[in-house]
Parts: sequence; C-alpha cells; structure tokens
Amino acid sequence: MEGGGKSGAGRWRWLSGGRQRQQEEVILMLLCGLTIMSILPFGIYRLLQGSWSTAAVDMALVASMSAVIVHVWRTGRYQLAGLVVTIVYSAGMVAVVYLRGVSLVYWVYPTMIAAYFVVRPIHAVAINGVGLVLLVVMLFGQMTLVNLSTIIVTVGLVNLFAYVFAYRTGLTTQRLHTAVELDFLTGVGNRRALDRKLLEHAQERRPQLEASLLLLDLDHFKQVNDQHGHAAGDKVLKQLAELMRAHTRSSDRIFRYGGEEFAIIASGAGLSAAAHLAEGLRAAVASATLLEGHPITISVGVAYMDKRQTPAEWLASADKMLYAAKQGGRNAVRVAS
Repeated sequence: MEGGGKSGAGRWRWLSGGRQRQQEEVILMLLCGLTIMSILPFGIYRLLQGSWSTAAVDMALVASMSAVIVHVWRTGRYQLAGLVVTIVYSAGMVAVVYLRGVSLVYWVYPTMIAAYFVVRPIHAVAINGVGLVLLVVMLFGQMTLVNLSTIIVTVGLVNLFAYVFAYRTGLTTQRLHTAVELDFLTGVGNRRALDRKLLEHAQERRPQLEASLLLLDLDHFKQVNDQHGHAAGDKVLKQLAELMRAHTRSSDRIFRYGGEEFAIIASGAGLSAAAHLAEGLRAAVASATLLEGHPITISVGVAYMDKRQTPAEWLASADKMLYAAKQGGRNAVRVAS
C-alpha cells in the first residue's frame, strides 16, 4: 500500500464461499438427477403394467426431483431444497413399501443413507426416525417378529454408522476450513476468510444488522523491515493483531488482508460507529510501543457495507479512503461518504 492505491475491484477474488456453495448445489442436483434416472424406468414400467398407484408415486418423485433441480439452478438456494428433497424422498419410500409390501423394503437403506449426504446429520436422524416408525407400523403383522426386529436393528445400525461418519466428517471439514482461513503469523483470519465473510454478507437476504468495513495499513512499514529486520517486522504485526483484538468487540471480525494491511468487518456498526472504532484503533496504535525506538502508526479507510453494492465495491471504497489517509499525511482515518 505504501507505493500508492490499488483498485479494490482488481483485488477482489471470488473464493471459497462461492465455490463451496456451488459444490453443494452440484451435489444436490446430481443426487436428484440420479434419483430421476433410477426411478423413472420403474415408473414407466409400472404404468405399462397398470400399477397406477405405485406409478403415481414414482412419477411424483421424478417431478419433485425435477422441480428441485430447476429451483436450485435458477436461485442457488440449496439448503431448504435439500431438506425438501430428503422429506419427499423418504415419504416416497414409505409410500412404495405401503403399496407394494415387504418386497420393496430394501429401498429403505439407500434412501436413509442418502439423507446424510444432503442435510445435517441431526435432520437426517429425525427424518429417518419418523420413516422407521411408519415402516414398523405398516409392516407389523405382515412379517414375523424376528424378521421385523432384524429390519429395525439393521436400519438403526445403518443410521448410527451414517450419523457417526457424517458427524466426524463434518468436524474434520470444519477444522480444515478453520485452519486454512487463519493467518499463520498473527492468528487472525486471512484473505480467504475475509472473502468468504464478505460474500456471505452480500448473499444474505434476511434482515440483518448493518456493517462497515475498515482497511488498516501500517505506515512506513518497509522502514521497519529495512532497519530492524523481518523478525522485528513480524513481531510488530503480531502485536498489532493483539492490540486490535483488545480494542474491538467480540462481534467484529479481524483479517490480515495482505502484508502489513489488515481488514475489520464491524458488525452492527454504521459509518459513525465504525469511524469511532477506527479512530480508537489509530490512537491506540499511536500511543502503544510496538517496537522499541521506532514509533508505529496506522492509516485507516472506512466504508459502509451497503447491500445494494457488491463486495468488490466495498473493498474499492475502503481502499480509496485508505489511500486518501496515506496521501493526507498518514496516521489518519478517512471515511467514505
């Protein structure tokens, strides 16, 4: 940043948040597509055989899966769609067993396992639990107690193993995401985490608190590295991160934007509150001793995260204010109007 302003639009990257959502959408649409290919031939066969009720269930499932694919493709809203898919899929399985009897009970196992790939493990357990109770009620009297008990035990074990696998996989994935989104030196979020948070805020459609974006840059940081060495520079960065933690709220999120530049998403803060936060940080850094014999100051640019704009525009606006603070003599705060 010392060499001059850089375009926020040019620095914006569509990273992990967007890609993860796209992967979830693809998985859901793929599952729906496989369901259509698996069920449609049976539906056609049963229509030709005159099994109208079972064919109606099959075709209803095909229509539901097709509608979900179109919905997710057009809107990108996959979470609610995934829950609907799981409920419809389970209801279809129960209806088929009710209409065709014990001979189709083997469809229970792939249906219940599939739920853990689409919704959260706790939701899959709840939906599959209701399905199992309905199956027991339907099959009671049609099977011997030993055979019915075998189905209950095996279905229960399948759900137990699937739940444990899904839960442990989720924990591992969460740890990996946390690890790759932390800056190794300062322990705050890295650029990847910043991009994801900005994207989440931009895509959130529910009413939420206002937020502002702060970009901070250490003034003349190159002199620190040149005169005192990179080890001293790293120490300054770590101490600055600790100071920012001490002077921000628990709801604020801190990121290392790159090099000696940091970003803060101030949740629930309009421009006035964000400007007050920025001024407090500037004063705290100026009065602190981050490096013996070498005064350290920061410049700060502040921009409001208007939902009518894009993350690239938020970054560009805050970056422009940061450049203005640098041009105005440094150790200053500039706020976008």
